[in-house]
This record gives sequence, structure tokens and C-alpha cells, in this order.
Amino acid sequence: MIDTHAHLSMLARRGIDAETTLAGLFGTDGPGSGGAPGKLRGIIDVSLSPGDLPARVEAFSRYSRVRFASGLWPHRSSVERRSELVPALEKEIRSAPPGLVCALGEFGLDRHRDGDDSAPDPSGERELMEMQLELARRLALPVIIHSRDAPEETAEILGRYGDVRGVIHCFSYSRAELSAFLDRGYFISFAGNLSYKNAGAIRDACGFVPGGRLLLETDCPYLAPVPFRGKPADPGMVAENYRLAAELRGTSVEALAEQIAANVEELFGVRWQAVP
Repeated sequence: MIDTHAHLSMLARRGIDAETTLAGLFGTDGPGSGGAPGKLRGIIDVSLSPGDLPARVEAFSRYSRVRFASGLWPHRSSVERRSELVPALEKEIRSAPPGLVCALGEFGLDRHRDGDDSAPDPSGERELMEMQLELARRLALPVIIHSRDAPEETAEILGRYGDVRGVIHCFSYSRAELSAFLDRGYFISFAGNLSYKNAGAIRDACGFVPGGRLLLETDCPYLAPVPFRGKPADPGMVAENYRLAAELRGTSVEALAEQIAANVEELFGVRWQAVP
């Protein structure tokens, strides 16, 4: 199985030792694993903040099954400093060791905070998203899109960048909003909230996504799936998301894992061999 969206550098903040966790999950690929069998085929480590890519590469690139994505989440500070931070992000990505950065993101729109004092200016938030889509064009990288309470606006912006490919991560809408993203060629990823009691519309959407467009993630340390809800999530919990998604789609976990591995290769250009 592959966790297509994790925040490894945030695990320690939630009391999870990343080194111990990754050594166990990657088995023989992980330093200090003692030759134990692994549980995960790969992880994409995703950034929310500017300037952290070098530290993340130093900490986690020792694992051959980790790849990286970097972007500017719409924090108010990032929106206000977008003219400075987007060029810095480009420089940071271009300076990374070849082959390690497989995507730009996560970034996008979060209208859930509208009216809150911490919310950024909506037009600036939109411009930050557009600037990163333009950057993705220059770097020829797929994008990881955050979209909360903004399905129509997100789809409208993505529609103007039809040559950029990507994924709507942690999909939180219904089947009604799904088609606009599928029509634009986007992959759809589901996280642990797929298992929550009030997530019937999300589960319905998961069953409707074409197999060739489906991805699964943890978004750890957030959104731990049932039966771990309320605890910090780690990448190993993605197994619960595979189990539920397979059930919803009427397939086996093994078949689903192979399909998602093929989708990861198609979108991100990363090919991880199956764990022995």
C-alpha cells in the first residue's frame, strides 16, 4: 500500500517518533529495521510551509520509499508574502536532489475560515493558488490541491490551467461536485474521514471515482480513521482506508493496492516495487 499524502515532519508534534515508525513501516528498506518485513510500498511527504524542504529531505530521504511534495498552503502569512515566497519555493525545488520532489503542493483554497480573523484576503488566496499553478507549469510537476468549502471556485481556477495535472487531496465533497474535477482530468484522494459516521456523501463519491483516478492517503498526523479516530494518525493507518475503500468499491485490498500503485506512477512518475 502507498500513503499518497502524509506530513512526516509533523509526527513528532503529536508524540509519534518518525524514525521508529518509518523503520517499522518500511521494513528492510528502513534503517534500524533489523531486516523485518515492511508494510508500506511508499509515502509522499507533503509540505504546508515555506522553506522546509531541505530539512525534510535530510530527515527522510534515507528511505528510498519516500518522495516529497512542497507547496504553500493558504496560511494568511503565506498569502501576504506570496510575491516573495513563490520564487523562493521555485528555487528550493530546483535545488533539491534530482528525482526526490514529485509534486507541487499542497496548496489551494480554504474558504472554511471565511469571516475568521486568521483568514487571508480571498483575492490574495486565489492569486497564491494561481501563482503555484503557473509554477507547476514551469517545473512540469503535478499538483496536490487543497479545497475546502470552495468546490466551484477551485474547479473554475483549475479549468484555466488545463495542461496541469494533479489530485484533489482529502476529498470532502459529494458526488455532485466530483464530476467537475474528473472532467478536468484530476485524480481524487480520500483520507481517514472516509470512515467517519457523517461521511456518507464522501463514501458515495469514493465508490463512484473511476479506478484509474483513485488515490488514498492518511493526511497524517490528522484524520485518523475509525477505529483510531481521536488519536494522532501515522502512515500505517492508511491500511484502514484501503480496507474501507475496497469494501465500498467491491474489490479486494490487494487489487486496490495494485491499482493505486499504477495511479501513483501515472500521476507522480514514481514507481515503487511491491513489498516482499
